[in-house]
Amino acid sequence: MRNLIALFLVVFLLTACETVKLGALEQLGFEKRDVLVSRIEKARDSQLEAKEQFENALQEFKSVVKFDGGELEQTYNRLNDQYEASKDAAQNVTKRVDSVEYVAEKLFDEWAEELNQYSNPELKRKSQAQLYETRRQYAGLISAMRKAERSIQPVLTVFNDQVLYLKHNLNARAIASLQNELSGIESNVASLIQEMNLSIDEANRFIRKMEQ
Repeated sequence: MRNLIALFLVVFLLTACETVKLGALEQLGFEKRDVLVSRIEKARDSQLEAKEQFENALQEFKSVVKFDGGELEQTYNRLNDQYEASKDAAQNVTKRVDSVEYVAEKLFDEWAEELNQYSNPELKRKSQAQLYETRRQYAGLISAMRKAERSIQPVLTVFNDQVLYLKHNLNARAIASLQNELSGIESNVASLIQEMNLSIDEANRFIRKMEQ
């Protein structure tokens, strides 16, 4: 029960913080539409950075399995640094995608409510159609972003397992274990990069549409 209460408080505080930030931006003259585009750009950039980080981590894994002598602890430290950087990149992606989702929900709710303010039925119909189409395109975008986000965790899990095993067994056998897992790691990273690219492309398309 305490854990549930703590989780509720965290969600409440984060939501309150987002509400304050969005309200401050609107006071400064930024419309929700502009804020959404800005946050999508930041989410896209965070995915680009994560993609590059996981590619770097994969290269570090490849270099470790080619280990042919030297200080094993230094080898572990390099690999662990890449894992920690990858974990930070993953958390940043989640934070950015969450912020996109929050503003999008607020924008669409406001848009739907304001449809009732139209006195001209033709303008109302056009705005309603535009809202429907924007929501449809956004649904594709957020789906791609969440799918890319979910594809990160399997890679992180494997990275964590291998880094821990190397930490606990600083010997040639541990290096051999990494080599056995390399093909699986490469496959997971390749899938991750593919999903990231699809999400980045969706973000670029949505941004172009919103800026028309």
